[in-house]
Amino acid sequence: MSMIGQYLRLTPAELERALHDPEWAAEYAHELYARDDAAADARVHETDKAWHALDFLLKRHGFPVDVVFGESDMPWPEAEDWGYGPPRLLPADRVRAAADALEAHAPDRLTDGVTPADLAAANVYPQIVWERGEEPDWVAAHWADLAKYLRAAAREGDAMLLWIS
Repeated sequence: MSMIGQYLRLTPAELERALHDPEWAAEYAHELYARDDAAADARVHETDKAWHALDFLLKRHGFPVDVVFGESDMPWPEAEDWGYGPPRLLPADRVRAAADALEAHAPDRLTDGVTPADLAAANVYPQIVWERGEEPDWVAAHWADLAKYLRAAAREGDAMLLWIS
């Protein structure tokens, strides 16, 4: 089973509801991921198996926002498990900070100076890919897509829930 990085954009009203109703948040995320239309696609995003490499590479480049794991725990009394633990929050102001930092962290430079051996040595998931010597260029493509998603969320003033499933 693969581990996939997932995202859900939340308007301020949706975030307020999610903060107080974890069951609603889980149902809402599930509903949007199950739909096959442009409106749902704009609200959700996946980084596939690139999430761990993105985290490794963005930290290596000093990206100022944790756009892989989020920056805050949800204040739910019991941690809801959405796959590999509960979702975490990236508040709207941090989504904006991430979007503002994108210019200095272009996707075409994300993997500069990084070899598959570097990723394998750091135990970056999916390790087997790096052990086979596959180049990390596909991770940069996921970064480009995530950057578009972040910009759109920042324009709308949205927060995000992030989780690994």
